[in-house]
Amino acid sequence: MQKVAIVTGGSSGIGKCTAQDLKRRGCVVYEFSRRESQEEGILHITADITDEQQVKAAVDEVMAQQGRIDILVNNAGFGISGAVEMTRSSEAHSQLEVNLFGMDNVTRAVLPIMRRQKKGRILCMSSIAGIIPIPFQTWYSVSKSAVLSYVLALQNEVRPFGISVCAIMPGDISSGFTGARRKSAAGDDVYEGRISRSVAVMEHDEETGMKPEDAGAFIAKYAMMDRSRPVVAMGLAYKAATALVTILPRRASNWIVGKIYAK
Repeated sequence: MQKVAIVTGGSSGIGKCTAQDLKRRGCVVYEFSRRESQEEGILHITADITDEQQVKAAVDEVMAQQGRIDILVNNAGFGISGAVEMTRSSEAHSQLEVNLFGMDNVTRAVLPIMRRQKKGRILCMSSIAGIIPIPFQTWYSVSKSAVLSYVLALQNEVRPFGISVCAIMPGDISSGFTGARRKSAAGDDVYEGRISRSVAVMEHDEETGMKPEDAGAFIAKYAMMDRSRPVVAMGLAYKAATALVTILPRRASNWIVGKIYAK
């Protein structure tokens, strides 16, 4: 039986590559996004994940056509950057609304289905920034840290129903994410140019980072597993960074991050 998969934010970047790789692995793949998409072999449903009614309608449509949902990849998200002091409350709320609460909207919509099936696999995209918070990308880091907590708690809630949950922590990936970042240099004069320098370092690392096709293949591989570790870093460098953070005193690891991204 073909597995039925949903990928949010699957019209571009690593979401698109994940959807393509799941298709190659034999899945029936639906992608939810606000933008129209006509990727061959991928079934598009227009939905804004921050709108519960749109999410419910999209999930109902998948169920009407397929009768089951085996895999959910919560990939939709974006980033903002700027000094906390200068970030508008509405921008911070928007960051959490998509990256955290939008993810929750889709997860809650599929959980009753997976629970009745007594089986399901949910992947949520976190980030290395979730465990190594990045200055001047504070709210993005907060949103991805919240995803980690969400996944770890949810895993224990739904394990008895045969549902497994996993957070994937990518690092720097060369994709449309960089260009879509909502950047604010407000207060850069007060912060002596540190805001723009920090973002420039991050964007250079992203633009020279992992190819989205490789990231998509990695995510699809874990999506196809019945179970795995609940938190997985993507790539050897980030596995090493994760290990280093657990070993070093937080004061030391945060000092290193500051020397890279806040000088």
